[in-house]
Amino acid sequence: MTETLGLIGSGMIGSSLARLAVDAGLDVVVSNSRGPETLGALVAELGLQARAGTPAEAAEAGDLVVATIPLNAYRQLSPVELAGKTVIDTMNYYPQRDGRIAELDAGELTSSALIQRHLSESRVVKAFNNIDFRRLFTLALPYGAPNRSALPIAGDDAAAKAEVSDLLDILGYDATDIGTLADSWRSEPGTPVYCLPYFPGLAPKDVRPYEAFRWFFETPGVPVSVGRVKDLTDGTVRGPAGGQLPEMAASLTGLDARPSDSPVASLAPAPSRVAS
Repeated sequence: MTETLGLIGSGMIGSSLARLAVDAGLDVVVSNSRGPETLGALVAELGLQARAGTPAEAAEAGDLVVATIPLNAYRQLSPVELAGKTVIDTMNYYPQRDGRIAELDAGELTSSALIQRHLSESRVVKAFNNIDFRRLFTLALPYGAPNRSALPIAGDDAAAKAEVSDLLDILGYDATDIGTLADSWRSEPGTPVYCLPYFPGLAPKDVRPYEAFRWFFETPGVPVSVGRVKDLTDGTVRGPAGGQLPEMAASLTGLDARPSDSPVASLAPAPSRVAS
């Protein structure tokens, strides 16, 4: 049973997961590459169930450990510190940010299989990679609630996938098992299940940037059922690896963005749930 969630990476997805975990009664150890002292505001917001630590401390403390860092930093994940752990991989491949990775471009590996090869003594499960940080927080609902959303998971270890499914349930989601890490491309950027199904539509056209960003933050999510996730992932056709950040930003906000930009990072307040 998961009692403590370790987070390696405390950006937008990591922070949303930390908030959901604390809301669900879990203890949380958050970490980043800049040091525990930079996480004071987040820990203060999360309360007594959270503490800041180093990535090594998050790995040691976590019954489950979430790796939520840019893919190009995956070698910073310690195979020794994460040995024997179930590691949840939220990472996605964006070549404009991460640089080209030949094995991914050739379709020889999925990004999660790359992480599993690096963390050879860990059990890697792909999850939380196909939903933006706002909808991740606002769509979470208790078990049995009408219109509860599902998220896809993939992994090679059945017991590890069961652990992660249980965590999703605790945090407010159903899980749709889409197969092994070799199958995890089905939820990667550019696939039908990636982000857009959880939105009611695209941003209004011809609005000012601040209005588009406000739309992104305030628009309620759309529940996506287990069956819908299965249909979307079963029916997808494999294309080139990797997503395009400007295209993704434009599709969600109606604005262009440079590859290094997040379309929403500068406006990221502590979220409040939106009824949907």
